[in-house]
Amino acid sequence: METYLFLQHYWWFLISLLGGVLVFLLFVQGGQGMLYTVGKSGVERDMIVNALGRKWETTFTTLVTFGGAFFASFPLFYSTSFGGAFYVWMLILLVFVIQAVAYEFRRKADNFLGEKTYEWFLMINGVLGALLLGVAVGTLFTGANFTVNRLNLANVGGDTAISQWTTPWRGLDALADYRNWALGLAVLFLSRMLGAQYFLNTIDDKSIRTRSRWQLWFNGIPFVLCFLLFLVSIMFSKGWAVDPSTGVISIEPYKYWHNLLAMPAVFVALVVGVAAVLTGILCDLCREESTKGIWLSGPGTVVTVVCLFLLAGYNNTAYYPSLADMQSSLTIYNSSSSEFTLTAMSIVSLLIPFVVAYIWYAWRAMNRKKITREEILSEDEHLY
Repeated sequence: METYLFLQHYWWFLISLLGGVLVFLLFVQGGQGMLYTVGKSGVERDMIVNALGRKWETTFTTLVTFGGAFFASFPLFYSTSFGGAFYVWMLILLVFVIQAVAYEFRRKADNFLGEKTYEWFLMINGVLGALLLGVAVGTLFTGANFTVNRLNLANVGGDTAISQWTTPWRGLDALADYRNWALGLAVLFLSRMLGAQYFLNTIDDKSIRTRSRWQLWFNGIPFVLCFLLFLVSIMFSKGWAVDPSTGVISIEPYKYWHNLLAMPAVFVALVVGVAAVLTGILCDLCREESTKGIWLSGPGTVVTVVCLFLLAGYNNTAYYPSLADMQSSLTIYNSSSSEFTLTAMSIVSLLIPFVVAYIWYAWRAMNRKKITREEILSEDEHLY
């Protein structure tokens, strides 16, 4: 039993880590959203698209891995959220599909939609991709309208679906909660700040760097306000607590604040993560020659998001509260795969450090040479 509990917590941590890496990699979406704001000419937009083109597949792959890991380790969440909140997840899928299409066909000769259409695809993905993912993650704290009935599996010839969505909105009802908007907007503005920092670090062009620094101001202030609104609101709101011995779920006032106090390591890590993000931003704002701020803001983003996920799932907390039936709320105990499955996947997860090392090596190799105007003007065949 203790082994099973360890594996459930271990896999929630891995899910949290993947979520943190994904949010950091959304700098690709943030950069795309500023395509016409930072890039004022065709050459400058080519520089931006090709700088982001080096990394967009990493973000896409991480998103797929995040979803796949959730499916394998906590399949009941996957079937409940991905199957119930159909409209939201299909919209997220759509905006990421048009991103892939845009990178593939933007510079193809004689493409019938035209280059600007694909640039609009990139901007739509840049705004909606980050916003909707933030809103979706917000529901881990604010809940959703679903019920869970495992007895349906024995309903031979009838409805065998374990999870049922109780509203016709299919996930769009998440937009009715201001806390989900606050987190969605915070993720959007954070992705734009990280995108601007990525331009500073990757593109060797004075005009683009000047506009990118301005974008740090324009997006930094609303990010801080939205993130504080979300963080303070959940700290003072109720949460769903689970009794691990009985599985009974109950309402607990200030649940997430209690989680912070009960997990001092997470509390410290959250403060350090937020401080790292803000320090990285200030470094690039206050020093004209600074281009390395993303190496503080990036890890800070990962740590902060990991802490938020741990607050949602650890300390006997329902990480996906049901607003329709409290006892249907999902926890890491009642929604995980079997002990055998988690054990087998844990063995495979030992390869993760090697994968991370390869990604780091490939990242450094691709970024060793900065994007310049001369490179864009002299190269044509291999541009995005």
